Amino acid sequence: MTENREWSEEDLKKRRLRSIAIALILAGMVVLFYITTLVRLGGNVADRAI
Repeated sequence: MTENREWSEEDLKKRRLRSIAIALILAGMVVLFYITTLVRLGGNVADRAI
């Protein structure tokens, strides 16, 4: 069972910092995957016939 708990100001601050850190790591991974995809596909992707 869950108990009702009052969150202290310090707990909320730690939770917010942890959430920001996870968001930054996720955004960094998205950028890394995007750049990796561009490098692997090469520069001729835009020149192909549709």
